[in-house]
Amino acid sequence: MSVERLTEDAVREFTDKWYVALDQHIPLAQVLALITEDLEFKVPEDTFLGHQGFGRWYAAVTSRFFDEVHTVTKVEPVIEGDRAVVRVLVNWQAKIWDPPAARSRWLGFDADQTWTVVAGPDGPRIKRYTVDELAPMPGSAAL
Repeated sequence: MSVERLTEDAVREFTDKWYVALDQHIPLAQVLALITEDLEFKVPEDTFLGHQGFGRWYAAVTSRFFDEVHTVTKVEPVIEGDRAVVRVLVNWQAKIWDPPAARSRWLGFDADQTWTVVAGPDGPRIKRYTVDELAPMPGSAAL
């Protein structure tokens, strides 16, 4: 099995692909192809390990958030052979509904993240994903 070489363009395209997948709530099996089996996924609420841990997170967020839009504002990869450390800045906006509330609420956050991406047979894959900071936009509901 050959591994595709990591390039800055490939990492940037992969970052866009990742957020399209999250925004569209694509099936879990398709998202798992974008991450390694030994993934470490650190978000403000917890750390999730491997495909099983990520699957729990994904089921929770795709059931809770809707009308999601991720807008990538910066992708800074530092490539070292078959791996890259990537700083990702992304604006995330979504709606959330907590029963029995009469209306949904708007959420807006700017996230500063650090990823470790490795080369895979079909392009980059996320091995480590860390949300370093999650800053609310003015008027955003709390998570």
